[in-house]
Amino acid sequence: MKKTLTALGLVAVAALALAGCSDSAATPANTSSGSADAGGGELRDVRVAALPIAESGALWAAIDAGIFEEHGLAVEVVPAQGGAQAIPALLSGDIDFAIGQPMGPIRADLQDLGVVIFGNYASSLASGDDVNSVVALADSGIASPADLAGKRVSVNSIGAAGDLTIRKAVDDAGGDSSTIEFIEVAFPDVQAQLEAGNIDAGWVPDPFRGLIVSGGGVDVVSPYQATIPGLTVLTNFTTQEKMDSDPELVADYAAAMKEALEYATQNEDAVRAAIASNLEIPEAAAAAITLPNFTFDLGDAGIEDLGALAVEYGYIDAEPDFATLIQPQQ
Repeated sequence: MKKTLTALGLVAVAALALAGCSDSAATPANTSSGSADAGGGELRDVRVAALPIAESGALWAAIDAGIFEEHGLAVEVVPAQGGAQAIPALLSGDIDFAIGQPMGPIRADLQDLGVVIFGNYASSLASGDDVNSVVALADSGIASPADLAGKRVSVNSIGAAGDLTIRKAVDDAGGDSSTIEFIEVAFPDVQAQLEAGNIDAGWVPDPFRGLIVSGGGVDVVSPYQATIPGLTVLTNFTTQEKMDSDPELVADYAAAMKEALEYATQNEDAVRAAIASNLEIPEAAAAAITLPNFTFDLGDAGIEDLGALAVEYGYIDAEPDFATLIQPQQ
């Protein structure tokens, strides 16, 4: 399988290996306001890395609703391209928590970097329209997973759940996934790269998936649904050092996040409004987005299945120690 890494991707991989660099240049996004919680106490500042995608609507909406402030937290959201890219910032202490795909933490565990998944955030849908898919332009000649063989396919982070599940879906459909050239492209840039002819297909979540398909693009395959139905899209993770040195902060954040995800499930209109505002897209586009299953529960996240698939495809040499990697906070 050919792999093309952007400069940012190479820097992130190198930083992960060295476990010493941070994403301090990232621009803060949505931030809690106020200096005191509902009980009159001082708020604790918390920096959380999150992707600028529709799934982050639950986080944005909860911040707007004051849920984190009720738990004594002032949250600053730091944009990240993927979970793996956030890990160096976690290890350096530049951020406190991250919301991202689980492959980054899986790799970090195998390197004994002390990264811990302590809660789910959002899971894909086991049936029907899913929250992400591989899309292509109508005139690309790509209509099925097998057609992706030999093509240039973008993912936001190479070596993660996106390209891994795409490979499995292509092989299961009778194609040869080893001939795919995966190219790292940030989700917001996929449509432009498709139209420029720099890629043949791209893996994207909403709202980008919906915008491309509504403009005449083709949904080729939902790789999570095709390989591990209901697989987690994003998880909450931090460092073992943070878990040990500041258990109160971890507990407060976990409680707030659990409430935030419950709020998102019960208030889809607020989530869609937050998506429209933060991603600067029309309300009509936000209304058409397929939302994931927002949940803090790791019980059916499929992380172990993802680890086994990663071993099967040679992404990792062995499965991680799931007992240390996954430490659910109630």
